[in-house]
Amino acid sequence: MKIQEWDERYRCGDRAKEDTESAPNQLLVETVAKLQPGKALDLACGTGRNALWLAGNGWDVTAVDGSQAAIDLLRQRAAKRNLAIRTRVADLAKDEYPLQTASWDFIAICFYLQTSLIESAKRGVKPGGLLLVIVHIASPGDQPTAYQLRPGELKSYFDDWEILHYHEGPPNDPGHKRLSAEIVARRPSAAK
Repeated sequence: MKIQEWDERYRCGDRAKEDTESAPNQLLVETVAKLQPGKALDLACGTGRNALWLAGNGWDVTAVDGSQAAIDLLRQRAAKRNLAIRTRVADLAKDEYPLQTASWDFIAICFYLQTSLIESAKRGVKPGGLLLVIVHIASPGDQPTAYQLRPGELKSYFDDWEILHYHEGPPNDPGHKRLSAEIVARRPSAAK
């Protein structure tokens, strides 16, 4: 979907209401509950359900999305909660947000697929830091598309990382119905 289409969906109300009323992703909550708050990056953040939760729990958060309308909603919600979140409108598909190497304790990419972004995010995580990625996957017998990976494919991006969690199947997120793959992986302490 093009950024203009996302902007329209967020502006028309239904998508904005759905996203602003959604709880943070449960895997994200469970993952960071075990961590000391640090620097977090939420890529393809939408209206910021995860970024808001992270900031409300002591994390220093940067949230990035291509939709100006989504970022505007996130800024409004953060202001109402008196939360400081750095936001950035950037087309991730065009690499408009370059990730600095080894800069983040935790990076989340939830329900957004761009394989080059996974590689950039891996470089952006500090040694010992965590990367959480959730993507849609093709159903058995179906061919993957630009918006979904093959079953087992997500795990292959993390061969040299410690995998703390991996699951494929129905998503544990009420806003998503299609099969998904989710991973939480730790970057090796000796940077690779």
